[in-house]
Amino acid sequence: MEKLLLSCQNSLIYRLILALLLGGAALSANADLQKGLDAYIQGNYTTALREWQPLAEQGDTYAQSMLGRMYYRGEGVPQDHKAAAQWYRRAAEQGEAAAQFNLGLMYNEGEGVPQDDKVAAQWFRRAAEQGIAVAQNNLGVMYREGKGVLQDYKMAVQWYRRAAEQGDAPAQFSLGMMYYEGKGVTQDYVYAYMWASIAVYGGEKDAVKWQNLAEKKMTPPQIAEAQKLARECVRKAYRDC
Repeated sequence: MEKLLLSCQNSLIYRLILALLLGGAALSANADLQKGLDAYIQGNYTTALREWQPLAEQGDTYAQSMLGRMYYRGEGVPQDHKAAAQWYRRAAEQGEAAAQFNLGLMYNEGEGVPQDDKVAAQWFRRAAEQGIAVAQNNLGVMYREGKGVLQDYKMAVQWYRRAAEQGDAPAQFSLGMMYYEGKGVTQDYVYAYMWASIAVYGGEKDAVKWQNLAEKKMTPPQIAEAQKLARECVRKAYRDC
């Protein structure tokens, strides 16, 4: 179990890029923002910084978020986690979901800010409530482990499910584990196998072990049912499974 929880923890920490891309979905039509993005994609960080710095200082949340990323990774600037956290905070406090998620990651790891599980959970929650699937999954991890929040398996299941319904494979995997263990839900090997299968389909290799564990406790008709439910769930885009 420890190894699997550590695997979940790794997924909680190292998902920076996706959140920033999600934040970029609402990219403004501002030509300077777009110019900076084009330069960034091409690896021309000097131009990206030149375009985004003034916008970030004027309060543009996307530019602030991207400056946070650049300082976090040392792209075009010396790597500086404190500066990254400052830029993420400026965007996060204005409601920018990707910055809220990334600031949560920094508090979770103590990078550029004091390590604080409670504050990390608060920022994850704000991003999760805006529909960021990786934040929803991370909040599920924290409720499962009692990190920064009171341990609550039912709440863990709720957040895992919200992320799983968006196609987040780690959350689908974790939801399957909860069904296997009967934590926060009634123990059900059919649903444990179903969600593990879906997670494997989504690329979560660790789910194979749990799929196999569930299979050993199931009859052939139950396995057939779980496989059918998994196919139907994928076809329904993971909704109402």
